[in-house]
Amino acid sequence: MSIAVTRQDDVVIRFAGDSGDGMQITGNQFTDTTAKVGNDLATFPDFPAEIRAPAGTRAGVSGFQIRFSSTDIHTAGDIPDVLVAMNAAALIMNYKDVAPGGIIIANTGNFTERDLQKAKLATNPLEDGTLDGYRVIAIDINARVTEALAGSPLTSKDVLRCKNFYVLGLMYWLYSRPIEPTLEWLAAKFAKKPELADANRTALRAGYNSGDIHEVFQGRYEVVPVENAIPGTYRNIMGNHALALGLVTGAELANLKLFLGSYPITPATDILQHLAELKEFGVITCQMEDEIAGICTAIGASYAGLLGCTTTSGPGLALKTEAMGLAVMTELPLIIVDVQRAGPSTGLPTKVEQADLLQSLFGRNSDAPLPVLACATAADAFDCAVEACRIAVQYMTPVILLSDNYIANGAEPWRLPEMDKLPRFPAAQVTDPAGYAPYARDGKLARPWAVPGTPGLEHRIGGLEKENITGNVSHNPENHQLMSEIRRDKVLGVRDTIPTPEASGPREADLLVVGWGSTYGAIRSGTERLRREQNVSVAHLHLRHLWPLPYGLDEIFARYKQILVPELNMGQLSRLLQGEYPDHRFLHFGKVKGKPFTAREIREKITAVLEGKS
Repeated sequence: MSIAVTRQDDVVIRFAGDSGDGMQITGNQFTDTTAKVGNDLATFPDFPAEIRAPAGTRAGVSGFQIRFSSTDIHTAGDIPDVLVAMNAAALIMNYKDVAPGGIIIANTGNFTERDLQKAKLATNPLEDGTLDGYRVIAIDINARVTEALAGSPLTSKDVLRCKNFYVLGLMYWLYSRPIEPTLEWLAAKFAKKPELADANRTALRAGYNSGDIHEVFQGRYEVVPVENAIPGTYRNIMGNHALALGLVTGAELANLKLFLGSYPITPATDILQHLAELKEFGVITCQMEDEIAGICTAIGASYAGLLGCTTTSGPGLALKTEAMGLAVMTELPLIIVDVQRAGPSTGLPTKVEQADLLQSLFGRNSDAPLPVLACATAADAFDCAVEACRIAVQYMTPVILLSDNYIANGAEPWRLPEMDKLPRFPAAQVTDPAGYAPYARDGKLARPWAVPGTPGLEHRIGGLEKENITGNVSHNPENHQLMSEIRRDKVLGVRDTIPTPEASGPREADLLVVGWGSTYGAIRSGTERLRREQNVSVAHLHLRHLWPLPYGLDEIFARYKQILVPELNMGQLSRLLQGEYPDHRFLHFGKVKGKPFTAREIREKITAVLEGKS
């Protein structure tokens, strides 16, 4: 029977199951294949907050959402068109997010009485009317996979672990994706375990062929590649990987070797893992025993002439604060990457929040200013890492680079930059003792970088206050005042080399929405749609540099009647802006649910503000 193929421009799929069901692998494989097809895409992996939560429970549900499109997109989508639920807990935790009339594919093999009890369900949602209004495709995937792998040398338990590839194959068929990229990936992944490769390949093909054989769908869908994309070589990339590549590139542009001293912590750990694989580029990585050792080794590396870097998340940033003060005092280049996660203390390690801003700006003893910037998207993490390296090297200062959990694990297409076209900023390490003074200044107020062991450049360094020019330890009150002002002015001087951001949308409007970090996509999508579909007078301004703030913001703010600041915190940027620009009023819009903003939430808030309801 001929199956009709319907063209769609934009699709959102969410895979949900137990943390052991392989939902992240499924999502990543669908993502990689979609990137090869040529669609624009964005993803949102959602991991359980509990480590080893009991299987089949609500706390153990793992999800992966992908949005792919034939046009340019900025978010992983607000509402799934398709939900794949591998068990009862996954269904009950996700079905309300699905678009009315959307498709729900449920693995009935995991809806036994025991499964319902684990999910705290009194009745079966597949039978009690819960899913009225949705198009439900009930499939016993467990039985299908067991049938497909009859005769496999694997145990029955291992056979069922292949069910995610059955689902992946089915979704490839439904959305006209090729299975060959995943077959190649399986061959490489399980090269030393051919029985696992064979089993997963069989499951994948069985799922793909079931679309034709079982005829549970009336048709298939096709999302054509993006037209008029900027020419170049693209690859799919996640935020942590992009950030790691950006750090290596930044070091290369500075003509330095990169050193990373770090202690593993979710969700920053991947940066350490990615950099550990790049030894051929001169990268040195050192997994330390704690956060303090991580940053202190990085400071030592910078002292020795390398570009020091350290990474962290959550409470790790607090542990590094004393050493950040040391880096401020010694005036050495240093990159501190903070991949923000939700909650104080250990909080919600796998959930997103952007609540480390004020700690990054002010969370040190005394006056210890340093530049702070934030990534907007997974691909932007590369550019931000390069920019952090530039500032650190040119101004001889520690720099905090903020990312977050949404960016770290999210993915999108990335156009590879042409290295020979990236501006270089070679480090100016001194070797000539003539006229050398450890705390003399250049035009950017940066002190000279003298590598220990260089004849004639012996000097003191440490946490005690330094005497201007000589670098000798000084307790002189006037000198401390002077050095504090120099350190402040040096950081503020970064504004001379950063651009004034441009607002997206009308130059003058009823409302300006100001954002930073990973809220970029939701705000951009929300404001664009309001302008396009409802002719709403609204613009969007995104801030990469959070300290110092760029020149020209006061003039920009003056052109708009109201200013809204959505943040995944309780009001940190809006408080900063209110203090720096008291002539304007900044309306805070916060969310701290461990989830990113949706574009719909942004649109609804903008509408409420303009109607005077907020």
